Amino acid sequence: MTLRRPGTMHATGRRGVWTITQGERRPDPGPLARRVGRGALLFFVVGDILGAGIYALTGAVAEEVGGALWAPFLLAFVLAGLTATAYAELVGKYPQAAGAALYANKAFGRPFVTFLVAFAVMMSGVTSAAAAARAFGGDYLATFVSMPTVLAALAFLATVSLVNFVGIAQSVRVNVVLTVVEATGLLVIVAIGAWALLQGDGDPGRALELSGEGGALLGLLGGTALAFYALLGFEDSVNLAEETRDPARAFPRALFGGLAIAGALYLAVAFTSSMLVDSRTLAASSGPLLEVVEVAGLAFPPRAFALIALLAVSNTALMNLIMASRLVYGMAREGIVPGVLGRVHQRRRTPWVAIVVTVTVAAGLVTTGDLAGLADTAVLLLLLVFAVVNVAVLVLRRDPVKHGHFRAPTWAPTLGAVACLVLASPLTGRDLTTYVRAGLLLGIGVLLWGVNRLAIRRWSSVPPA
Repeated sequence: MTLRRPGTMHATGRRGVWTITQGERRPDPGPLARRVGRGALLFFVVGDILGAGIYALTGAVAEEVGGALWAPFLLAFVLAGLTATAYAELVGKYPQAAGAALYANKAFGRPFVTFLVAFAVMMSGVTSAAAAARAFGGDYLATFVSMPTVLAALAFLATVSLVNFVGIAQSVRVNVVLTVVEATGLLVIVAIGAWALLQGDGDPGRALELSGEGGALLGLLGGTALAFYALLGFEDSVNLAEETRDPARAFPRALFGGLAIAGALYLAVAFTSSMLVDSRTLAASSGPLLEVVEVAGLAFPPRAFALIALLAVSNTALMNLIMASRLVYGMAREGIVPGVLGRVHQRRRTPWVAIVVTVTVAAGLVTTGDLAGLADTAVLLLLLVFAVVNVAVLVLRRDPVKHGHFRAPTWAPTLGAVACLVLASPLTGRDLTTYVRAGLLLGIGVLLWGVNRLAIRRWSSVPPA
């Protein structure tokens, strides 16, 4: 798909690929094959949500709210559901593999705004990969070997980037395997919780204790902002719009069904964690679910679970770096950022310069903050994108289409936009460094846009020889 308006974009979500068209339209190679059914789409949504967040951030959320660990996850899923209504309407209305950048372009028609939305999506992926790298270097890895967190994180990023460089086919195969592994790990925790309840173990009452250093309300807001990291990815499914059979009907069911399944799984994991392990212990651990396994009455080898967790974290980092590098490549190939970023390795046929650049940014981020701070930065960037999408769906009500599609109740995206802005605000107790980090990342995009525009103007002003 190529947008008709010169200077606009064709983009996917955090794990997709995008192009931006400036000037003349390029030939349309034709539509993609519609081979994705409802079941496959539902699996994709669930698999996209599951990831490093629940494995790594359970302790950080517990630090915010105390024993009622499930509450921020529940609230995060409710608020995500509001934004999901906007995505469900827009993907049914415009069944194209484009995502937030396309919706921003159609609603506002400003190339720079569209670029900034797509760049924020891309940088959220890089930051998410950096957070996953910090998680990899924590207590899960310490089960096998002891080494400094930053050193382990940097070595991890190098390894994941090597997989990314080798080829997309190999990367996708690895992703499928790791998705199954990470889901298995969460089911193990659910089984441990069910066994503990049957045996009368643990303290279920602890899961009702809502406390935090800043008070219950501020703690709940801060915990919800962090819990959002654990569910980022549900919006990526819109990138399958052009390959899904009957997308106008399939997507709402897959989006809401996937959120419900993942939400139930996360709530069970959160309840089990707070029931079996006190919040202080969880908060002090960078491998909180390993603490649950170690005290469980249902025997499961802690080292085996640590391996599962490491693989889950690896999957999150791999998919985010694949997405980010392909976004940079797409921008470079379409002349939106300097063309050198679009160079492809002659033998591997992968965007090696974009891979190097994105992993370098991720490596730099690893040294700027801890796991919670980096995860919070990724969430902040996507909350701003979600706010734009919620507003865009209301603006685009003035652009009716002939075919039938899901229509969100007006109050849902309205509340979704407000909720995203509230969670992105300082009301959550978010550290100032998170805003500075996010601002610097977006500043990189503004700088690249400006430098490239200046270069294009100078080149166009040179008379032909």
